[in-house]
Amino acid sequence: MPIQITHNDLILAILIPASYNEPGIHFFTPNEFSQQLAFMRHPTGKKIQAHVHNPVPRTVEYTQEVLFIRKGKLRVDFYSQQQEYLESYLLQSGDVILLIKGGHGFEVVEEVEMIEVKQGPYAGDADKTRFDSNGVTLKLI
Repeated sequence: MPIQITHNDLILAILIPASYNEPGIHFFTPNEFSQQLAFMRHPTGKKIQAHVHNPVPRTVEYTQEVLFIRKGKLRVDFYSQQQEYLESYLLQSGDVILLIKGGHGFEVVEEVEMIEVKQGPYAGDADKTRFDSNGVTLKLI
């Protein structure tokens, strides 16, 4: 099952383990999130109607990013918006995570290949505030 990482009633991240495999379409994000995340599993022959996306003005306040772990192991450390360490998870091949709010840091545990998707355009140094992290503990999923 997908895992919601929360702090003070805020969703910091949504993790979809590689083992998740439910049939149909499952959206894990509320409609108001600026990044939408879903899992889809359809049988052979299923047709998805052709479509185009209409221009719709949107406001994005926080960069949200999705990581697709193709190979290896990556520890992700979660922090509150005030930069306080909360907890860590180990991501492995096939896992997908949407990083929504709060802070995060990473350590490569085993050589990793991953794909990152996030909103643009990139604002350079204005896009993030870097901070020192302290010791962390590892929570396996």
